[in-house]
This record gives sequence, C-alpha cells and structure tokens, in this order.
Amino acid sequence: MESGLTKAAPAYASPSTRQMRLFRFLLVFLDCIFIGMQPILVYMCKDADGTFPFNPVSVNFLTEVTKTTFAVGMLLTQARRQTRGERSLLSKQVVVQAARANYLLAVPAGLFAVNNYLKFVMQLYFKPATVKMLGNLKILVIALLLKLVMRRRFSTLQWEALCLLLIGISVNQIPTQSNSDGPVQALPLAGYLCTLLTLTIPSTASVYNEYTLKKNFETSVHLQNLFLYSYGLAFNLLGLVAFVLAKPRDGRSVFAGHSAMTMLLVANNAMQGILGSFFFKYADTILKKYSSTIATIVTGLASAALFGHTLTINFVLGISIVFISMHQFFSTIPPSKAKVAPEPHAADGLRFSSVAMNGSADKDVALMNMSAGAEEQVPLIHRKDSASMLLPR
Repeated sequence: MESGLTKAAPAYASPSTRQMRLFRFLLVFLDCIFIGMQPILVYMCKDADGTFPFNPVSVNFLTEVTKTTFAVGMLLTQARRQTRGERSLLSKQVVVQAARANYLLAVPAGLFAVNNYLKFVMQLYFKPATVKMLGNLKILVIALLLKLVMRRRFSTLQWEALCLLLIGISVNQIPTQSNSDGPVQALPLAGYLCTLLTLTIPSTASVYNEYTLKKNFETSVHLQNLFLYSYGLAFNLLGLVAFVLAKPRDGRSVFAGHSAMTMLLVANNAMQGILGSFFFKYADTILKKYSSTIATIVTGLASAALFGHTLTINFVLGISIVFISMHQFFSTIPPSKAKVAPEPHAADGLRFSSVAMNGSADKDVALMNMSAGAEEQVPLIHRKDSASMLLPR
C-alpha cells in the first residue's frame, strides 16, 4: 500500500501540503510535551513511600470521562459553525448513520482499555525499565500490522530505520553496571503471557484505530472521537464495577486519594488520547511512535531540572540514534507506483485544497494513504482508474 501526501517540488508546494505538514508538526510538538510530562506527573503523584494514594482504575475512568466531555464540546462548537444549508452534525440521522459506519471503533476502544490495566499487571513481573524496553518491540509489530492490514509499503532503508529506533530507545533505557540489581530471576509463565499481550494488544489497537478512522474519513473527527471515547468509557466503567465487586469490604471509595496533581495527570492522559486520534486520522501510527520516543527528551530534561536527575551517556547516545532513525525513515521514499493527494473533509475543521478524484475507490485510496512516511520529492499523479481498491477485501 502506498502512503503519503505529495508535492511536485518544494518551490511549488501546494497549500494543502504545507498546511498538513504544519499540522503534523504541531501534533508532534504537543504530543512530546504531554507524553514527556506524564512520567513527571506520575512521580509527583506518589506518596513518600513510593505508592499511589489513589486507585489507578479510577484514573483510567476519569480520563475517559474527560475525553468524552472534550469530544462533546468540540462537536457542539463545530455544529454551531456550520453554514446554512449543511446537514447538522447533531441531527439524529447524521449521528445514527455515522455510528453505524464507525461501529468498529469499539474494537480499538476495548483493546486500549485492556492495555491500560495490563500496564499495571506488567509492574508485578518486571521493573519499570524492563517494561519500557519490552514496549520498544511494539514498533516492529506495528510496522508488520501496517503492512499486513493496511498494505503499507516500507523500503529496506525504512525497515532499517525502525530497527535503529528500537536500538536507540533500548540504549537509552539500558541500566549502567552500577545500577544493576543482581542476577536475573526466572520469569513465570504469566510473565511471558503478559509480555506477549503487551506487544500485540496496543499495537493492534493503534493500527485498527488508524484503519477505522481513515476508512470513514468523511465523518467528522470529533464525532468519531465521541464514539471511540464513549466505547472506552463503557469498557472502563465495566472495569470500575468489577473492581468494586471484587473488593466490597475495602471501606474506601474507589475515587479516594485524588488530589490536584492527580487531576493534572488525568488531563494529561486525556490530551494524549485526543492527540492520538488526530495522529491516526491525519498522519499514521509510525509518526505517533516516533513522537512518543522524542518525548523522552522532554522527560529527561524536566527530570534533571526538577529533581536533579543525571543525564547519562546512554541518554545522549540513545536520543542521537533516534534522531538518525527518524531522519532516515522520513527522508526515504517507499516503493510506489503513484501518489494520490487526499481530500480532507471540511467538517473536520481542516480545510485544504484538494485534487479531483474520480470514483469512490479513488477516494478510499487517497484517504487511507495519508501517511507521514513519504511526502517528499514524489510527483503528484491524478488517478483515473477506479478499480484499484486499498481496503482489504
């Protein structure tokens, strides 16, 4: 599968390409800030003994409530800005039709909910640094899923760039000899199972989320977010109820122990989820992974400034490798036959100049091919055949 917005030459870049690149840059910048600050907020939420005074289950639930509220607010704002003659986004017919077209968003919502709880289970078997290192393998799983599910093509240099990314993150997180805690203990079977689930569940959720959002690109992103977060809210509510039923004699409210710092953590987590939807719809999962990796710089610098943590040579080497990987991946053109410029829907609040496309199949190809992997130096080609279908049959 092809990927990428295109332009004929830098000097003649269309406004749509420039605006899309600026929008993606803004996504990466904000994502780095929020992801980079998350470990800092988690650290500041702990008690003196290193434990959390609140229930993590309630944090996940409040995060989904925040995201759903944000989606409703944005949808109402967008509906008020509609011009006369447009079908209202709030009409029953539009909402029901969109809900039927986007019902598959329940799949990534459920997978993300499971992954949120799996993160805490992983802490029972691995140290935090080990959990992060195992999570790095997700980039290869994501790439394989993009190739299999969305038929995305990667060049040999891009595969090598992804391997460099894996190496760079691992170098950053490998403990020094002085921080070694002794011999490695045998891992139980449950630990291996959790590792397998940690690699496959979030990767599948991310790729499937991108697939569904782009497949129904004509639907407002805020309406899609409302569906996605409503499903997530329902799944997390089930988890909350299950926790309460499992510990009926606990005596404490499931929402006890929250503070102003916890609310900042909830808001931060919510913004990460909201930005993720825009990544999946207007860019791709690979760019999101690179953005999350670059956020390590924000975390490292903030930790050094606020808590006096030392920036190790591993940190410097690892980040350097990541930047080399990122340059190699996004400056490499994957094998392709033609590039099609997408036509973002005006209802999503992003107005770009577009290229005329003939047939619904062409539209599907253009929208699903929106990727950040190859948008440079590729000639723009107007597709005139409508037989080439992108979506798996």
